[in-house]
Amino acid sequence: METPLLILIAGPYRSGTNGDPDAIARNLARLEDAAWPIFRRGHVPMIGEWVALPVLRGVEKIAQADGGGDVMYETAARLLEHCDAVLRLPGESNGADTDVAIARRRGIPVYFDLEEIQQRA
Repeated sequence: METPLLILIAGPYRSGTNGDPDAIARNLARLEDAAWPIFRRGHVPMIGEWVALPVLRGVEKIAQADGGGDVMYETAARLLEHCDAVLRLPGESNGADTDVAIARRRGIPVYFDLEEIQQRA
């Protein structure tokens, strides 16, 4: 494999947090912890929240009205049109489960462990 893969890291973000900002921050940190190992293998890590959060800040009224869920899910769906694979981290998450379903429909690999991701040649 010569071209690096764009790999979406999917896992809990808001799930199980009750909206607690500290718990959400811990979930984002856990997602981000997977970025370096992907990069070290020669690929490009991507987290949907990295794209969605600035969009949410641009539409604060909408985000307050619907909790931001629609923007988050729609951003991930659009992003997955460009991704080559998904790394699904453990934990309950409807959004991450949706990401996996989209990836499978597209026929792109879904990894459940960092060790499954091959080193780029």
